[in-house]
Amino acid sequence: MTHQFSSVINKENELYVAHCPELDIASQGKSIEEALENLKEAITLYLEDEDADYESPDFKPMVTLIEVK
Repeated sequence: MTHQFSSVINKENELYVAHCPELDIASQGKSIEEALENLKEAITLYLEDEDADYESPDFKPMVTLIEVK
């Protein structure tokens, strides 16, 4: 079964941090691609756990930019 999750990426010092808000799981890497691959692996391992409890929400988190003066 395939699941779709959100990912928010931030740069912290020399590393990129990818965070999945639905599961509150994060991972990091030296590039955006590496951080996302590491996050995919962490999510896969989480979902393989017999005790993992995940229900797909009706609404996915949304990240957008706003401008404030």
